[in-house]
Amino acid sequence: MKLLQMKEHYDSQYDKMTKAPVSELVIKLGIPTTLSMLVTNIYNMVDTMFVGQLGTSASGAVGIVFGYMAVLQAFGFMFGQGSGSIISRMLGKKNREDASRIASTAFFTVFSIGVLISVISALTLTPLMYLLGSTDTILPYARTYVTYIIIAAPFMTSCFTLNNILRYEGRASLAMIGLLAGAILNMIGDPVFMFVFDMGIAGAGLSTALSQIISFSILLSMFLTGKTQCKLSIKNVTRKPSELLEIVTTGFPSLVRQGLGSISTMLLNGQAAVYGDAAVAAMSIVGRISMFVFSVGLGVGQGFQPVCGFNYGAGKYLRVKKAFKFTLTLSQIMLGVLAVIMLIFSSQAIVIFRDDPEVIRIGTAALRFQCIALFFQPICVLSNMTLQSTGHALGATFLSMLRSGLYFIPVLLIMTAAFGLTGIEIAQPIADVLSFLTAVPFILSFLRKLPEDT
Repeated sequence: MKLLQMKEHYDSQYDKMTKAPVSELVIKLGIPTTLSMLVTNIYNMVDTMFVGQLGTSASGAVGIVFGYMAVLQAFGFMFGQGSGSIISRMLGKKNREDASRIASTAFFTVFSIGVLISVISALTLTPLMYLLGSTDTILPYARTYVTYIIIAAPFMTSCFTLNNILRYEGRASLAMIGLLAGAILNMIGDPVFMFVFDMGIAGAGLSTALSQIISFSILLSMFLTGKTQCKLSIKNVTRKPSELLEIVTTGFPSLVRQGLGSISTMLLNGQAAVYGDAAVAAMSIVGRISMFVFSVGLGVGQGFQPVCGFNYGAGKYLRVKKAFKFTLTLSQIMLGVLAVIMLIFSSQAIVIFRDDPEVIRIGTAALRFQCIALFFQPICVLSNMTLQSTGHALGATFLSMLRSGLYFIPVLLIMTAAFGLTGIEIAQPIADVLSFLTAVPFILSFLRKLPEDT
């Protein structure tokens, strides 16, 4: 009886993913992911806002630690999106046993990597903070803050992986529960630990670490209580190196994207540090605000990914095209509206985080440039997501290298040398425009070559 109910449940999920209108599916799966992204970014901004009350150097420390957290995200997303892309295509072919093996392999591997990162980070703490762009005055705050993040590293990397597996299964609402719980707890924990218990920036680090561990526990419970199609078990971990390699290869664009994001953050902090702690703090704040706005488009795109992968695996290529067009239109409109609003209220947004005239001056200019660049980002991100979700790792990897790497790094160095602080402020927007011009022919070629439905 139980097996029959499970089969009916799985068949119902398959029918939903392959027969429901794609616009309805993208929105239904995109709303939980967008809410998750928004709340996650809100708590990141709340973190920045509370820490900003401790001073400009403390604000700068948030940007330094953000670069470290990007490294953890890079591995979490590599195994999460790498396994998720494979899982969605396997489920599209009704192959649940292999999907469980891929999910288990990804989870246990990324948790082990998180432990390794923790150990290495603890042994190289001070050099690591300097590498991430810390100044001497920012260093004490950065060291204190990141210590708690280091302890929670295995849980943070695993959170990103579990969240992505759930999304690619089409279980976005379950993924949302885990992330929202952690985000809300962090927003509550920040003022309690920082001010009620008088822990200062250590309280912000402790709050973040505890919230991530709780998120991990909630997300893991989804798999252990039978709410998912994939089953996690150490016995399911693959014995075939080729399957682990496939996960890594498919997820490599995510590692490249997140890894280059971390490197770019280090480089940006290093270039900004020449102009003082105010410049580091300003660019850190702008990064958080821009990511908050961009998370709307990213959340919609993440709602598209399981639809894309599932239907590609099922041979329903027309639905892949329809989902792409709908998602691009929706994210372009939403990001455009938000970009205009943020463009108008740029200085007011900066003041919320740090009422320092120099931080406001630098941050306002940088944020306005970033708002203009937002119009060019949806096609870049969605093209990358499409190629990765359909298993085209090489093209996805190339596109993922553009915005934060192949274009951004040389542009930042050239613009800074030529225009100083203004060059730092305009580097990312220029890289975004160049990425847009490169992504368009890539995705048009992919869509034209999709075969007829099988």
